[in-house]
Amino acid sequence: MTRSIQSLLILCALLAAALPGAALARLNIEITGGVEAAQPIAVVPFGFAGGGSASIDPGAVIAADLARTGRFAPMPTRDMLDQPTTHEEVDLRDWRLLDMNNLVIGQVVREGARYRISFILYDVFRGERLAGATLTATAAGLRNAAHRIADQIHETLTGIPGVAATRIAYISATGRGENARVTLQVADADGYNPQVIVSSTEPIMSPAWSPDGRRIAYVSFESRRPAIYVQELASGRRERVASYPGINSSPAFSPDGRRLAMTLSKDGNPEIYVLDLDSRALTRLTNHFAIDTEPAWSPDGSHLVFTSGRGGNPQIYRVPASGGAVSRVSFEGDYNASPVYAPDGRSIAMARRINGAFRIALLDVERGFSRLLSRGPLDESPSFAPNSSMVIYATTHGGRAVLAAAAVDGGANQRLTQGTDQVREPAWSPMVQ
Repeated sequence: MTRSIQSLLILCALLAAALPGAALARLNIEITGGVEAAQPIAVVPFGFAGGGSASIDPGAVIAADLARTGRFAPMPTRDMLDQPTTHEEVDLRDWRLLDMNNLVIGQVVREGARYRISFILYDVFRGERLAGATLTATAAGLRNAAHRIADQIHETLTGIPGVAATRIAYISATGRGENARVTLQVADADGYNPQVIVSSTEPIMSPAWSPDGRRIAYVSFESRRPAIYVQELASGRRERVASYPGINSSPAFSPDGRRLAMTLSKDGNPEIYVLDLDSRALTRLTNHFAIDTEPAWSPDGSHLVFTSGRGGNPQIYRVPASGGAVSRVSFEGDYNASPVYAPDGRSIAMARRINGAFRIALLDVERGFSRLLSRGPLDESPSFAPNSSMVIYATTHGGRAVLAAAAVDGGANQRLTQGTDQVREPAWSPMVQ
């Protein structure tokens, strides 16, 4: 069993999250580093029409989304010379004087029980309209609509899809003894709208998203022994898919969503298996006296990478999805674990031990060299953003278990906390439609 699994078992056994029915604290996100050449952009507060008022200003949400990427430096509202909300009110000369590269304006119009949200993105110096669209949403969906606008702006200006409209799953824990409770939660990428997926007085671990973002697989000890469950987010319906004697851990959906890789010790030793979720046929991929665990699929589904101690210390290996010869992947450092592929297939993130500290390393798949993304001393459980631009992982800060995110290009960094709760094992969702 790898150190990350051992440490989480201890943590989950001692800690837990708020009792069911209690108000959930959102994930607080602190930007701890950015890109020096961040693009200046002005996102004007959106106008509102149609009676009443909007629960949020989409402009503020969009500005915050762009700031978290580290690629943009939104202008403070107080520094704006004017606040236009329609194309006719825009004078780009004002924004050139303020050295803004881009300008975003928009309006929210209430139409009965729904809202119409429109925006325009300008290139200030070229005097061009780069993008614009109109979305509709309920009051509860205004924030998500703003996230989608932020993603469209991000892709227009960088060529890379944004991830503001995605979600993050994580384990939250608080309390001790009889008051201990662990929850699997899902929140928006900006930390808002946390929702409890499952809650227990026993450990919960290893959340993994299905490729369509509609299901989550996880390990629960609620029956006093580990079992793997798959749960639908919309309905809450769940199914226990693996409860063999011994270890049932590390579920990972295949890219087509039809199979689930996992670690089982039902035959005496922890090995990598693949379960067909339709036929329930179980295929064993590894066969070695060492511990094989933490499987992760390649984006094309052709093979899996996993952690194994077959070389003496934990290292990363790969095996064809249909079974076959195992080959070693990691060669730097005496301890590498918890591998995960970037969605674009270009790199693998892993937890690496260096001089007793655990840090997140990034391996370039094609060129074979690696570099460090985090500073330690206890960084683990990496998960890529669906656009491959960032890695979120579990770490510690001020003696507490928190989450952190680092940009793959060495730019933006974030720290994510949740009130007084301990948070671990993040899993970034795929792109949602």
